[in-house]
Amino acid sequence: MRYYLGWSVGLLLGFSLGNHTLNGATTSRLPDPELNLRLTAPIKTWDEAIPLGNGTMGVLLWGEGHTLRLSLDRGDLWDERPAKRHVEVRELFNWTTMQQLVASNRMDEFNRIFDSNYDYDGPPTKLPAGRVEITLDPSQTIAAFELQLATAEGVARFQDGKELRALVNAARVKDPVAVIRILGPAVKEVTLRTPDAVKKLGFPPARAGETEGFRWFEQEAADGFSYAVCAGWKRARDATLLAVTVATREEGKSPQAVARKRVEAALNQSYEKLAAEHSRWWAQFWQRSQVVLPEPHILQHYYLVRYFYGAASRRGAPPMPLQGVWTADAGNLPPWKGDYHNDLNTQMTYIAYRTSGDFDEGACFLDYLWDLLPTFRQFAREFYDAPGAAVPGVMSLRGQALGGWGQYSLSPTMGAWNAHLFYLHWRHTGDQRFLRERAYPFSREIGICLRALLQPDANGILKLPLSSSPEIFDNTRRAFLKPNSNYDLASLQMLFRSLAEMARALGMTEAAADWNSLVGQLGDYHTLPNGTLLLDESTPLPGSHRHLSNLMPLHPFNLITLEGGERDRQIIAASLKDWDKQGTSGWCGYSFTWMSALRARVGDAEAALRNLDIYARAFILRNGFHANGDQTKSGFSSFTYRPFTLEGNFLALESVHEMLLQSWDASPGTGNWGAIRVFPAMPWRWHDASFNDLRAEGGHRVSARRQNNATTWLQIVAGRDGAVRIRDNFGGREPSWNRKGVRKVENDFEVVLKKGQFLEAALPKPTTIPSPPTIVAEPVVIQSR
Repeated sequence: MRYYLGWSVGLLLGFSLGNHTLNGATTSRLPDPELNLRLTAPIKTWDEAIPLGNGTMGVLLWGEGHTLRLSLDRGDLWDERPAKRHVEVRELFNWTTMQQLVASNRMDEFNRIFDSNYDYDGPPTKLPAGRVEITLDPSQTIAAFELQLATAEGVARFQDGKELRALVNAARVKDPVAVIRILGPAVKEVTLRTPDAVKKLGFPPARAGETEGFRWFEQEAADGFSYAVCAGWKRARDATLLAVTVATREEGKSPQAVARKRVEAALNQSYEKLAAEHSRWWAQFWQRSQVVLPEPHILQHYYLVRYFYGAASRRGAPPMPLQGVWTADAGNLPPWKGDYHNDLNTQMTYIAYRTSGDFDEGACFLDYLWDLLPTFRQFAREFYDAPGAAVPGVMSLRGQALGGWGQYSLSPTMGAWNAHLFYLHWRHTGDQRFLRERAYPFSREIGICLRALLQPDANGILKLPLSSSPEIFDNTRRAFLKPNSNYDLASLQMLFRSLAEMARALGMTEAAADWNSLVGQLGDYHTLPNGTLLLDESTPLPGSHRHLSNLMPLHPFNLITLEGGERDRQIIAASLKDWDKQGTSGWCGYSFTWMSALRARVGDAEAALRNLDIYARAFILRNGFHANGDQTKSGFSSFTYRPFTLEGNFLALESVHEMLLQSWDASPGTGNWGAIRVFPAMPWRWHDASFNDLRAEGGHRVSARRQNNATTWLQIVAGRDGAVRIRDNFGGREPSWNRKGVRKVENDFEVVLKKGQFLEAALPKPTTIPSPPTIVAEPVVIQSR
């Protein structure tokens, strides 16, 4: 075993070493300007706009000619009234009724009851805030737009060489304000547009007012709730300074007065001063980690989506629903009510923050779920007649069950998937306090409810009375599969395994044994003799489908792995072959990014890149928003519509992470820390790549460089005391280590480190790029139409 002392190899190779250069100065990780989002004017629709935000408030910057538009949103604007038809059937809205109606095949009645609270044109629903329209001086015409990632500023450039700059102050989550500076002549007009969509909800017309340099309106909503939009502006030397905010009655009896005060305070400061505190926050955000890829459009999208975490998910603000803080501004209520879908969307929106080190942005969702635990206990009691807690599969901001396709929206296992996020947060941080005070208690509540719902069959196998697999067979009777579906089985297996592991880590040996005993009573996954995963014990995948629900044991739960033995490998190969055979006609954009992450997890780098590339070329709008359907109509999917949702974006972020770094343990629930795998699924055409301070399980910070298709340098900063294992995927090249004590144990290098100590290695750079594999992911080319 070779080793070297100090930093010499890192110096010779010219690498950034963690957060610092050799002389101790901080190395900037701000995104390169080449990664900025640049769009040519005009932008004529809200869903192609430049997205700005600070978690609480969002702004979409768009327009054409002499008109600039700022579509406004705020995460806590909701009409929480139950639908009228739901009130009429509320006494029947429960698990017992559901079982009775399914058993007697009364699906019309089933849908009438369990779809009753999902009124697409009524409450409960997310609310749009309104719009500001700025009419420029006739001498100014909009030429282009840009999102400057490093400072999170939106820019509109004019044909006269002047520009507009806009930001939503990242340092002020509790009192959000957007600030806009427009260079050149004074603007001609500032107009506020009230949201037309709220007319469908029966709200009275907004009360509007104005004084010199100010415009506002206050919208009375339901149940005593109201919100106000205020815009104020003044001339500041050769520019117009504009401030805009949205305030609610939760902040004061008069939202209009709160908003006016906030705008006045912003106008009393210079744009430069406000931008400075805003930029400092973003500089700290970008400093956490860094990624370099050889494919510009993939790298640009990676940084844009990571930006979404900082712009749309902040502690102290509501977590991201389907559209984050960028609710539709098209005269209608938002797609799918802008709600919280817990059958994929929330979980996949919050899947990628751990590896990039954006733990506070991810904890925004975990804090929210924790605060709703009393509501989830009430739902378990009133709907399931069970102890513990249950998370509705589709819910409002306050956790109200919305129903809609009750097979999934009211499935009890959705909360197990939410609990998985608590478990993964602990695994990646190694935070024992979080484990003790949040992860285990939340997951335990979910486990108590599900344990109460499970009953043994004639063979002693624990079964749910109803079971499904999102969103197979839509809202038909066929959607109720023979319990337990592989989806439910995987969710239950992962929950009970993680509870056993967390209990052991807390020294609760009796509880760990109890949870572990449940794992053994669930039975095995349902497969064909060749290993193909079925939906339940007899139902095969019926065709192409958007939701990879029967593949959950592969990803994200990692219960079936390449390292799990020959049977696991057989299941992986056969199941993916089955999905390949079905094709992608029934897929949405998120299906491609989910499949990309899954393929990377099982080591299929070329398929991972192919799926990610298709998504990036065909399923995003020009501002990067995931549009669900194939926008190029190239035949990748039969879906060609364009409802914007965020989970597809974040799965793209995660798929890159899966290619660059993995650290899972081959036996989830055992309490072992997985081996760190550097560049585990790199496609052949990515000859050179690097990353700094991505996070592995255990809280370790990992940096590495790849040259000529081979790892040539890596560094690990220990996040906890104990053994650190690094998978030897170096192709026979011997690492030179910076410290003694590194030993080879089977397929891994192993060393014991204390928290904060670092391990570094250099490996010889291959002189040539190796020959490509038999199957190579060729770049996706979209034919012009």
